[in-house]
Amino acid sequence: MFTDPGTSSFTQFLSQAAPELLPGRRPLPPGLAADAVPHATTIVALSCAEGVVMAGDRRATMGNLIASRDIEKVHPADPYSLVGIAGTAGVGIEMVRLFQVELEHYEKLEGAMLSLDGKANRLATMIRNNLGAAMQGLAVIPLYAGFDQAADEPRRAGRIFSFDVAGGLYEETGYDAIGSGSLFARSALKKRYRDGLAAPEAVRLAVEALYDAADDDTATGGPDVTRKIYPVAMTATAEGTRRLTDDEAAAVAEAVVADRMTNPGG
Repeated sequence: MFTDPGTSSFTQFLSQAAPELLPGRRPLPPGLAADAVPHATTIVALSCAEGVVMAGDRRATMGNLIASRDIEKVHPADPYSLVGIAGTAGVGIEMVRLFQVELEHYEKLEGAMLSLDGKANRLATMIRNNLGAAMQGLAVIPLYAGFDQAADEPRRAGRIFSFDVAGGLYEETGYDAIGSGSLFARSALKKRYRDGLAAPEAVRLAVEALYDAADDDTATGGPDVTRKIYPVAMTATAEGTRRLTDDEAAAVAEAVVADRMTNPGG
């Protein structure tokens, strides 16, 4: 099987060679398991003049407990796109890793990268395959964004895709947020977002939106100045994906906190 000519989809290959390794194929005990595992929360994404910005808070919760203060929920999917996860943390991280391999596998077999729409469709299929586990409380809802190299206009180069638990795929305009604090994050972005933002401005708005989400949602973690734990922020542009360094993220987060000391409502 391993030496036969195969599909360009690593997920499809795995479903034939070792289906038990796929997140959605594992047998689960009856009943709901949502409160027994850590859950990741809020992710925001914004399109900007150079491409897209994505940022996520660092908290994972398990029921009413903080399971982790420094989980990383935003990752590069490939050289030009980003994926962030909300929902069951362990399944989400595994799905991200599988998605990264899926895109790399396709490129190696086909000699070319998938289109941004094709990548989003592959991710939608993975979510759909996890539907059984999602119905038992182990849902994962990612947010996907990237720089579209095939876009015919610069302003369309940064694109954002959201999903529902059944694998439904939707393209968003300008910005979006997922997770338990998404209502508050989107409300913040709704009043502050504008077309043509430079990437540094978009990063600042993303961190402010996460701050507002943390202010009203207990499952979203705000900047932790004492422990030096700050949001993960990444960009995807024509030059590729880039994660802000710890010092850069700290500077943005501490500036937001300082400004809110004088103007708590932003």
